[in-house]
Amino acid sequence: MGKKRFSSRKVQKNVVIILFLFAPLLLLIVFTYMPFTDMVRYSFFKWNGTSKTMKCIGVKNYIEVFTRPEYFGVLKTSLYYLVGSFVQIGLALYFATILNFKVRFSNFFKGAIFFPYLINGVAIGFVFLYFFKSGGTLNSILTAFGVAEEKIPLWLNNRSLINVSLAFVSVWRYMGQNMVMFSGAMASVNSDLYEASELDGANRWQQFRYIILPNIKLVVSLNMILAVKGAISVFEIPYIMTNGGNGSATFVTKTLETAFTMKKVGLASAMGVVLLIFILIITLIQKKFFEGKEA
Repeated sequence: MGKKRFSSRKVQKNVVIILFLFAPLLLLIVFTYMPFTDMVRYSFFKWNGTSKTMKCIGVKNYIEVFTRPEYFGVLKTSLYYLVGSFVQIGLALYFATILNFKVRFSNFFKGAIFFPYLINGVAIGFVFLYFFKSGGTLNSILTAFGVAEEKIPLWLNNRSLINVSLAFVSVWRYMGQNMVMFSGAMASVNSDLYEASELDGANRWQQFRYIILPNIKLVVSLNMILAVKGAISVFEIPYIMTNGGNGSATFVTKTLETAFTMKKVGLASAMGVVLLIFILIITLIQKKFFEGKEA
């Protein structure tokens, strides 16, 4: 009797779990896995996205992605954002560490640094268009510090500066998110460790190196993976501010242009699959690297 009761309760528990999981799993399948399956299928066809006929061309789309520099070559733009992601992580760690100790108005500074992450990406793009434009905020600040106006470059028209400027915007926007995650991880560190280290004469750098960093390395590794993934798949900032012009096109903006402007949906689908594979490879490499460090 007891076994039957246990059995029925176990069955009821499993039924409840399945019912609660049904809706999110259905949404995940319909809006994620099915579109992804279609994208992979389209990548083997030549299709403009509207016609009823699709021509199967095998792996020609993938060959075109890797052989034509206007497609695969735009990945080098991601290097600017990749360097920016390391700067972003470093600054976030720096501010989180400082504000983790007893600093006046620390909550205010945390809120101020986190605030840009709450702003819509489109709004940020328009704000920094005025910030970088000729006679804009940045130029006015430089002029106030005595820099001659004719020596100030055109930030978004200079091919050697445009991607640096856009990467700066990305760092400004996402640094606060990383800082908040680091601050939360640091808050979980036992305060007795700080007191013991102070008694032993440890300075702030030694506390960071031997107490804080070992205890938050899992969060740091997670943020590094997300930052690198974001650097490869960056879209909003270059699309809004420059529309991918003047050498600022990223792989994602080029994919959208290929799909909706050039009407090459099959080729754009192949680009999407290639981008996904790159992100998976880099994520696995980072995971192995951090696991090796822990070992």
